[in-house]
Amino acid sequence: MEEPLVPVVLMSHTAHIRSHRKPRRSASKVAMRAGVAGGVLSTLAVAGASGSANAAEPVTQTLELPTLTADLAAQVAQSADATQQAAANYELQAERDAAAAKAAKQAKADLAVAKKKAEAKKKAAEEAARKAAAERAARSAERTTLTATASAGTSTSTSTSTSTSTATGSAAAVVSFVQAQVGDAYVSGGTGPNSWDCSGLVQAAFRQVGIDLPRVSQDQSTAGTQVSLSNLQPGDILYWGGMGSAYHVAVYIGDGMFVGAQNSSTGVVAKPLSYDPPSGAVRVL
Repeated sequence: MEEPLVPVVLMSHTAHIRSHRKPRRSASKVAMRAGVAGGVLSTLAVAGASGSANAAEPVTQTLELPTLTADLAAQVAQSADATQQAAANYELQAERDAAAAKAAKQAKADLAVAKKKAEAKKKAAEEAARKAAAERAARSAERTTLTATASAGTSTSTSTSTSTSTATGSAAAVVSFVQAQVGDAYVSGGTGPNSWDCSGLVQAAFRQVGIDLPRVSQDQSTAGTQVSLSNLQPGDILYWGGMGSAYHVAVYIGDGMFVGAQNSSTGVVAKPLSYDPPSGAVRVL
């Protein structure tokens, strides 16, 4: 009797066989290695392992990423340097702009101050010129009036004033002194010996005979006895302007002539009364 055939089942080696053992949990590991120098990524490794309940060892895989070249690293470094330089340039330009703005503001302020000063000087100069013109006009008007008055007086007394032409005594000494100074220069405030103003010459002439006259024309016009222009004698003091406010003096030397320190253009001169008729006279001797 033949034995019954027992079926044999052939199973693939990949067939799943149930197991009473609990499957292992899947595990994965990822490792990354990064290069530190220059911040360049060098290697990235990923390890993963999974296994079924029957797997004994995990599977590890490694991926290699391309490494940055030296040229690319240099470019990165140059870019960083360029960025830093640009930032420095921006900062420097900002400082220059601020300085320029400050300088422009100061220049504007200085210009405003300069304009104010210039305007003030201009106004002062205009005011001085106006006053000078007014003084000249007043002096001219006064001189015109005095000239007309003196001309009227001398026209009736020419014979009398020229009849006494010879000076004697102290008067002669005064006349001799002023005549000796003819040709000297006129200097405001001058008292000799080679330059004079009008009152300085008259004061020095009378000092020769021991008479101490005041220094200025105003006071010399009141130093003695007032005399008429029709009765002049050598040695009399002639004055121009009001008595006590005279602006010019000279010495009468006889024959209708006088000697005086006139101005810076003529100096000390001998002139006839008609050259510049006086407004009054005073006798000291």
